[in-house]
Amino acid sequence: MREYNFKEIEKKWQEKWEKDNIFKTENNVNGKENYYVLSMLPYPSGKLHVGHARNYTIGDVISRYKKMKGFNVLQPMGWDSFGLPAENAAIQHGTHPAIWTKSNIENMKRQLKLMGFSYDWEREIASYLPEYYKWNQWFFKRMYEKGLVYKKKSLVNWCPDCQTVLANEQVEDGKCWRHSKTDVIQKELEQWFFKITDYADELLEGHEEIKDGWPEKVLTMQKNWIGKSFGTELSFRVLETNEQLPVFTTRVDTIYGASYLVVAPEHSIVEKILAKNPALKEAVQNMKNTDLIERSAEGREKNGIDTGWKVENPISKELIPLWIADYVLMNYGTGAVMGVPAHDERDNAFAKKYNLPIIPVIEAPEGEDPFGYNGKMINSELINGLSPKEAIEKMGNLVEEMGIGKRTTKFRLKDWGISRQRYWGTPIPALHCEKCGTVLEKDENLPVLLPNDIEFTGNGNPLETSEKFKNATCPCCGGPAKRDTDTMDTFVDSSWYFLRYCDPKNTEQAFDKNVVDKWTPIHQYIGGVEHAVMHLLYARFFHKVLRDLGMTSSNEPFKRLLTQGMVLGPSYYSEKENKYLNPNEVELKGDKAFSKSGEELAIKVEKMSKSKNNGVDSARVFIMFAAPPEKELEWNENGLAGAYRFLTRVWRLVLENSDKINDSDIDFSKISKEDKALIIKLNQTIKKTTDAIEANYHFNTAIAACMELINEVQAYINVPFTSEESAKILGYVLKKIILMLSPFAPHFCDELWELLGETSYLFNEAWPSYDERFLSADDVTIAVQVNGKMRGNFDIAKDSPKDIVEKTALELANVKKHLENMAIVKIIVVPNKIVNIVVKPL
Repeated sequence: MREYNFKEIEKKWQEKWEKDNIFKTENNVNGKENYYVLSMLPYPSGKLHVGHARNYTIGDVISRYKKMKGFNVLQPMGWDSFGLPAENAAIQHGTHPAIWTKSNIENMKRQLKLMGFSYDWEREIASYLPEYYKWNQWFFKRMYEKGLVYKKKSLVNWCPDCQTVLANEQVEDGKCWRHSKTDVIQKELEQWFFKITDYADELLEGHEEIKDGWPEKVLTMQKNWIGKSFGTELSFRVLETNEQLPVFTTRVDTIYGASYLVVAPEHSIVEKILAKNPALKEAVQNMKNTDLIERSAEGREKNGIDTGWKVENPISKELIPLWIADYVLMNYGTGAVMGVPAHDERDNAFAKKYNLPIIPVIEAPEGEDPFGYNGKMINSELINGLSPKEAIEKMGNLVEEMGIGKRTTKFRLKDWGISRQRYWGTPIPALHCEKCGTVLEKDENLPVLLPNDIEFTGNGNPLETSEKFKNATCPCCGGPAKRDTDTMDTFVDSSWYFLRYCDPKNTEQAFDKNVVDKWTPIHQYIGGVEHAVMHLLYARFFHKVLRDLGMTSSNEPFKRLLTQGMVLGPSYYSEKENKYLNPNEVELKGDKAFSKSGEELAIKVEKMSKSKNNGVDSARVFIMFAAPPEKELEWNENGLAGAYRFLTRVWRLVLENSDKINDSDIDFSKISKEDKALIIKLNQTIKKTTDAIEANYHFNTAIAACMELINEVQAYINVPFTSEESAKILGYVLKKIILMLSPFAPHFCDELWELLGETSYLFNEAWPSYDERFLSADDVTIAVQVNGKMRGNFDIAKDSPKDIVEKTALELANVKKHLENMAIVKIIVVPNKIVNIVVKPL
């Protein structure tokens, strides 16, 4: 018997698939509904690690399954290819970022092809190519025209190693997301911003449209990040300057309990305080240099500075101290907070640390949370005896009547700063002309290309070294102008790439709306949960802007989202050490892994799939079988070897019994009890497998069901065939098994399909459907009459649907004979007993 040679088989089928271009997708196929499956596009590091392999295998299994279910499936792939690693490589190795990027793309594309993924490579895109980033610039212009782009001085997160700005979402535990040991500092720079806050409400309301298809935890993370709060803004008078200091609070009912006022170190009043008391400068600067997310983290000790100044409570007229504290942020509310330590946990901890007064103003029921809304107001002259909710309403009215404030809504979300001081990104298409001011490049001059005369020194913005780039002509007056040397945040590239896949060769526009509307919103999106408040939020914002520009029709880009779990275990490979590392030697960060020395680790596809004679299909089966996709997956060589043994067993089962297979049609009226038991198991397996995939993509359940069926087939073969139909049934069942396994192990299954005499690709075959007549072993015998005379009988599962019972009765050979030249008047079904067919001559 021929052995299962996975190296030969995988190479053979990858070459055949590519030669026949079977994964090419047309935008329209008559009679087929479009279905868009997409995995988040990778950064081309050149290294395919197991996190990639899992993500893309999930997408490929879904894609292949949906194709077999009759959909016109789009599954593209491309490269999120701008970014700092390429620039760092240029600095370290003297290689231009474009050369480094192109080489990595070629290597990673080769690795992806080795995994047998069914991508339509004719739609491949790369964000570093001018034909792509031209449209980033075009979008920038359109958003500028709509008032969604502006430039202002702002305190920004600054990474000293990257020498660039980071979005709040790119700061992790006070460190740069790319440099886990580098402290992020605060720096004031003039920056370009996208006005994402204009869409804050709609980004929240849009959750209702996608709530059934997105993980609840992702929606919660976005909701918390957007941070919509209803409250009151009122002013406290600063005694030393007599100015009004605006404060936003969601609990104006507790104003009588305010025992201090605290401002962010970045607040404008702090400069006036420091002018009077320079000794505080160092402490304030240390606060500013602490990462914003770390400063507001729950459980972290809060630090404060007593300014010595006083403010006047606008309601009680009490004088309270003014403090500076690191837990107050300028990116929420007004950057000033009234401290109510009796009824706020954070304020309580701060007050106890610095011995500030704690004044209770809510008498909560015994045993209930004093920080909540239950109880009644005390020590609050104008609102004593009211419930907190009643007090909020009354104080809100009073503040507005007194003219000292207003009820308002605030968001934690701030506008998206997109300026980056680096070379390897989309140039911002703006110029500064002494005569015309800030102007944007003309559409016909796009793209503004990245220059080649660049010095990569590692210090400052490389674009500043190109005189040719900086010195330009004003598109308005024709006079001399200076180009903006910032480039766009690379999250701009990934905020619309999924639309370009629909129409990737278009040179006249970013994409054709008519084409995009046929594919979007994307039916299934797959990627890591770590992108919840970065990529996923930005992509939703961008999609809504493009809709408002008349470029798309849908409100949301992604109908359904799957966030795959992390991969754990000795799965990461160190090239420096030439070995797989154990979990305690690996630091996981997002979907990346690093050694203790800082080396980014990978799974070599060749090593992952071919060690111990396993193969790519074994890796795919193991990845899908070891855990549901949303759960953590523990990688281990034993599990991989087990998947290989399973495939080898199927291989032998098919080849050792291929001579027993009869491809003729089965006459179900002649099958034996043993035949029927196998047919029932097959149909139960098809149903279980289909339901597991359709309901929640629990591929492990689907594969386990196939394994159980194979056990039944083995037992069926081990005894002599008991009917003329047994050989037909064996072939029928084995082919259905191959069909069900093909999305998981495509090379393996295409080879078996061919060995059984089939000439088609399984990618183009139909997913098997189950027959409801054979879902239960609990059978009844149904008598069949024609005009009241007995003409036959058949066995069928008890309580089978009426249409199935009628269909089976009409298929009996003796019944068909008595229906010749007759018209059926009606069919009477007595459940589980009789079918009477009433006929009359034609």
